[in-house]
Amino acid sequence: MANKGTLYLIPSLLGEVEPLEVLPMLVKKVIDTTQHFIVENEKSARAFIKKVLPSKSQPNLVLYVLNKYTDPLEYTRFLEPCRQGFPVGIISEAGVPCVADPGANIVSIAHENNIRVVPLTGPSSILLALMASGMSGQQFTFNGYLPIDTLQRKKAIRNLQVLARKGTSQIFMETPYRNMKMLEDLLAAGDDEMRLCIASDITLPTEYIKTKTIVKWRKAIPDLNKRPCIFILG
Repeated sequence: MANKGTLYLIPSLLGEVEPLEVLPMLVKKVIDTTQHFIVENEKSARAFIKKVLPSKSQPNLVLYVLNKYTDPLEYTRFLEPCRQGFPVGIISEAGVPCVADPGANIVSIAHENNIRVVPLTGPSSILLALMASGMSGQQFTFNGYLPIDTLQRKKAIRNLQVLARKGTSQIFMETPYRNMKMLEDLLAAGDDEMRLCIASDITLPTEYIKTKTIVKWRKAIPDLNKRPCIFILG
């Protein structure tokens, strides 16, 4: 019986930038030797592969779509090439797979089937923002998205401040077109001396990372509309 193929976790870009400025050469090598990919969106995945490796034949690619509409019964089928000895790659839509991103269920099935899982190095907006924030990297929590409802979100912000004061950095995000509403609620519910880091367009030429107290943010509000952002309280 042939050895099982490897499941590679392939990071992608956080925006329009030359791939090899932020991705190691190993990512290019893995994409070169892999034909089967699990992706969120076929069109953007093909564009990413073409950008990393323009010479790679697109018609020969086999893409399996993994999103909120995918039937979980399909997950095992996505790993069939690995059982036949071929590598499979999970490509994130932005950043690294399985971290605030689909893929964990596939990885879990791979472990159950003794398929080797290899995470590849690449940009994670969550970790890069934390690194640059000046806040605690010893204890931190990623909270994903806060509630959309204004009253519930302000309550969540106040709860996160309690945890932040105990020394645990509180990381969260928002859909880009709702960033300004998020910032408005942060400035309204936040305590004057609570530190807030705003990290936007990470790794891009327009990158913006600043940490200031809430009271100082109120004096100079940045335009974050439709820009990918990470927020950290600490």
